[in-house]
Amino acid sequence: MASSLICSETQSRVSSVLNRDVKQYGKKYMFDCNEETCWNSDQGECQWVSLEFPKSVKVSELKVQFQGGFSAKTCRLHGCPKDGAFTEISDFYPEDDNSLQNFPIQEAPAVNKVKIMFENSADFFGRIIVYSLDVLGEKAS
Repeated sequence: MASSLICSETQSRVSSVLNRDVKQYGKKYMFDCNEETCWNSDQGECQWVSLEFPKSVKVSELKVQFQGGFSAKTCRLHGCPKDGAFTEISDFYPEDDNSLQNFPIQEAPAVNKVKIMFENSADFFGRIIVYSLDVLGEKAS
């Protein structure tokens, strides 16, 4: 059964934070289960979130909640094994609304890192706002 792969040892990075204001819009707010807080990227063409897991994992589903008007139209999930290169795993196409959206990932390889690319933002300036992000799957054997 798939469960959340994000834990206290998962390391996250983001492409940018609005006005570098990490106290108000930092990456940690995607994972705090508080619907009042969010990660807000700065403007730019392609924003991203990367996650490095303590052990090798197989991703089976992504859950993302954007702010309507600040979602990506196209998203790409990339993954890589430890000391390997990133390869594309899946594309997915979110709706531009405030709902929590689920994206099943078919036959993902075992990876230690994932990178979610947010392309073609609904916002004219390329900003992305994510209220919650979760990666589901299982530890690879």
